[in-house]
Amino acid sequence: MGIDNIISLMGGLGAFLFGMHYMGAGLNLAAGSKMKDLLEKLTRKPIMGFLIGTLVTVVIQSSSATTVMVMGFINAGIMDLAQATGVIFGANIGTTITSILIAMDISALAPLCIAIGAVMMLYAKRKKTKYIGQVILGFGLLFQGLHTMSGSMSPLKDSPTFQNFVLHATNPLLGFAVGVLLCAVLQSSSASVGILQALAMQGLMPLQFAAFLICGINVGSSTPPLLSALNAKNNAKRAAFIYLIYNLTGAVICMPLALLTPICKVLEGAIGAPAFQISAFHILFKVITAAVLLPLTGQVVKLTYRFLPKQAHESAFRLEYIDKNLVGNPNVTVLQVSKEIGRMVNLIKENLTAAVNGLENADLSAGVKIRDNEEVLDYLTGEISAYLMQVNNRRLPYNVASYMGSCFKAVNDLEQIGDHCVKIWEQNEKNVDAKIHYTDQAVEELQQIYKQCDALLDEVMLHFLERDLTEDKYRDIRRKEVDISRASTDAQAGHMERVHQGNCTFEQGLTFIEALNSLSRIANHLTSIAEVGHDGDARLQNESSIPGYLV
Repeated sequence: MGIDNIISLMGGLGAFLFGMHYMGAGLNLAAGSKMKDLLEKLTRKPIMGFLIGTLVTVVIQSSSATTVMVMGFINAGIMDLAQATGVIFGANIGTTITSILIAMDISALAPLCIAIGAVMMLYAKRKKTKYIGQVILGFGLLFQGLHTMSGSMSPLKDSPTFQNFVLHATNPLLGFAVGVLLCAVLQSSSASVGILQALAMQGLMPLQFAAFLICGINVGSSTPPLLSALNAKNNAKRAAFIYLIYNLTGAVICMPLALLTPICKVLEGAIGAPAFQISAFHILFKVITAAVLLPLTGQVVKLTYRFLPKQAHESAFRLEYIDKNLVGNPNVTVLQVSKEIGRMVNLIKENLTAAVNGLENADLSAGVKIRDNEEVLDYLTGEISAYLMQVNNRRLPYNVASYMGSCFKAVNDLEQIGDHCVKIWEQNEKNVDAKIHYTDQAVEELQQIYKQCDALLDEVMLHFLERDLTEDKYRDIRRKEVDISRASTDAQAGHMERVHQGNCTFEQGLTFIEALNSLSRIANHLTSIAEVGHDGDARLQNESSIPGYLV
């Protein structure tokens, strides 16, 4: 096998990988949104999640894309980890469709598919038609790459060294290790199995050894999700562990099965084409594993929590004071809602302080804590808002109903304030990446405006939760918001003056002004909270003479 064959093999592999990715991307564009809706609506039971995961992965040709969708649903609270487990198991089954397509070996049609797909992509006017063209083009490139790979490896049939290796390649641990390494390098189990099938088409890959390689390839396919989960959220890490557990379980079952039973000889006797034999064992690996683990979904989820115990911020994903199932006294309801809003305020204060301090000192150490707090804030916003809508359907005294309406608006303003804290933090990340540092004067201006915002946050929320926002207090809050806005404008003008004097750069200003704008917006949202609180108190005073008023 000379250098020309090696170059041809690399080119064929590149076309194969690109064609597989391009076809999957086209399918995702053409049907991905519908598959996403299907995933969201029909995964309430593990068995349904399994079937939908299989179907979605067959359609979009990517188990990793299915997993990304699933993790998005988990983070949004639409799907829990147990439901996601069924989908991940199904995705492992669905991804075997590629090996079936390869085994069909319709390489003769590859040039025609490439031509048709290219014409559709270049000249079609409708997006849907372009996406279908992309699928056809990717399909053609996949088989053209397979044909090129297979042809480049044909000289190995005349190589005594390779023939001797294949004849004596019976060590299961060697096959397993090579399979893991191959998939870890290619980052694709479908491509790795495709190489085995290309060798089999040339009579260079006996099924007995291919079985051990397939076990290793499936375990190696866990490498991409594990690597991508290193800096991901905890549930994403647990999903990666589920993927690994699935394939390790399959290897533990199928390695002895291939070594100690005549399963490979049975497949060889029942299926004539070597490429189909490899595809059949690959499918068998996935199906047996699913049959074993699907009834144990709950145990698999619990096992992931052994590897990755629940962190403190995850325990915060609950309402500490509100019980949705208990309908209490209206005054108790007010107290419960107020305490949950107080939790939000404490998280916001923590994030605001950490974000500004990080920006002033170019320190990224608080990043994880800020992101965790923001997740909890988003969760609390949704849960408190849903509870307030539930409470609104009950007959309540006017003062309670009025306060609940104010709380609904305040919660959404607090969520927006939390988002601005994250935006300030993102400016810090940009500064660190670009090695930007602020001047002492800029830091002093930033610190002064932050102190004003922090003090305003304390004042507004104290009066809001105590429900004593008088007209004078409201006017004072409006005046302080104007002061913050003017201070921000003055700081921006000061920066421009420093730029003209050569003491600051334009790049520094991009993040500095963005941070100042976020602080101004925080003050604006706080005034909005004061306004709804002030209006609610005014209505309460007007209706206070009506005893037992219900809405």
